[in-house]
Amino acid sequence: MKLMNLFTLGFGMVLLSYMQACTGEGSKNDKASLPNIIIIFADDLGYGDLSCYGNPTLRTPNLDRMAAEGAKFTQFYVAAPVCTPSRAALLTGCYPKRVGLHKHVLFPHSRKGINTDELTLAEILKDKGYNTACFGKWHLGHQEKFLPLQHGFDFFFGLPFSNDMSRKEKIKMGNDKYKYELPVIRGNDTIELDPDQSQLTKRLTEDALKFIRENTNSPFFLYFPHPMPHIPIYASEDFQGKSRRGLYGDVIEEIDWSVGEILRVLKENKMDTRTLVIFTSDNGPWLQFKTHGGSAGPLRDGKGTTFEGGMREPCILWWPGHIPPGTVCTEITSTMDILPTIAHIVGYDLPEDLKIDGEDIHELLEDPELKKFEAREFYYYSRMGEIEAVRQGPWKLFKKGEVIELYNIEEDISEKYNLAPEHPDLVKELMHQLETFDEELTRSARPVGLIDMK
Repeated sequence: MKLMNLFTLGFGMVLLSYMQACTGEGSKNDKASLPNIIIIFADDLGYGDLSCYGNPTLRTPNLDRMAAEGAKFTQFYVAAPVCTPSRAALLTGCYPKRVGLHKHVLFPHSRKGINTDELTLAEILKDKGYNTACFGKWHLGHQEKFLPLQHGFDFFFGLPFSNDMSRKEKIKMGNDKYKYELPVIRGNDTIELDPDQSQLTKRLTEDALKFIRENTNSPFFLYFPHPMPHIPIYASEDFQGKSRRGLYGDVIEEIDWSVGEILRVLKENKMDTRTLVIFTSDNGPWLQFKTHGGSAGPLRDGKGTTFEGGMREPCILWWPGHIPPGTVCTEITSTMDILPTIAHIVGYDLPEDLKIDGEDIHELLEDPELKKFEAREFYYYSRMGEIEAVRQGPWKLFKKGEVIELYNIEEDISEKYNLAPEHPDLVKELMHQLETFDEELTRSARPVGLIDMK
């Protein structure tokens, strides 16, 4: 099938199906017309870790089926190459620096978290009558005021931060001075410490399936941020030793099984045609762990960098009967676009004074043959809160310290050929754009949530 515009095929078709509810021709409060929303968010999964993205040994039949029945994105980005900033961007539609969660990932000793004044995707959907749940890794603050129940979710079961932030795991890695244990939280309460991580994927999947079954007659939002395949990696007994890719492959294939269970339950309960499912990951693979980390495929580098391998992610959009099957979508898009686009789908008017960075792409409905997503002129790559790269069309300018590189990403996906010497005027133009936006972002940044330790 010929390449077609990402959102024309994906969100554009979704929006077309619900245009009456979203434009006032129908009731904006008619809950029966609202689609269920599921976001499955892996941790440290790379661009080359799925068979439908070219991995030759990993078996991901359920994700492959999602892609075959829906749309596969090939230029889909996260807003940061590490956990906390990336998750903040997904749930707020903002570059991490705009919401103050940009410098580092959060640790058990951190006093920071997502500000209660930020509008999250869960709060938007809750306001529209959705039942909302988060099962998995949160990582936007572990103090009670920062946990999911205080930010639009009705239910939470999972980990407050990364699965390596555990004394038991740190000792295995040679650090016997680390003092924190890994909590398992249900609601706002710690119910367990240092869980058997080989059971995490199954336990979280069981809760997700239960939530779906309990909401067959009500619109729901399920946010499922898997703790895996973040190091340390674990798979349950049913998957151990089954993948040709080793333990890492076992972990990915169990995540694929989890996706399959969700799709199965949706179909069994006749909910598939009214449920939008999005699968992606928070950042690229943790390459320093070699075979225990993932693959960025043809992309350069991985987690922690603003090269393509750190921030371009696999993304699959699935909604039978609404998204044309088997489509490959090539436009530059981002996790930040999810919030404003879903807000439009459900008929939620974002506050006029709320500054976000994601793009609402509903205008694509006006021109189904549109070949380019012109609403985004620039896309910025940030690390530790600083803008290190900017993309405009096929061109990507990378700046780190005195290093300045220019790539044509459309022709050079692996960022091998620095074309800066051949295009000095373009370098100057993009450098100005990068610096100007970074200054604006710094000036307009909102305060991070902070715990008063007095």
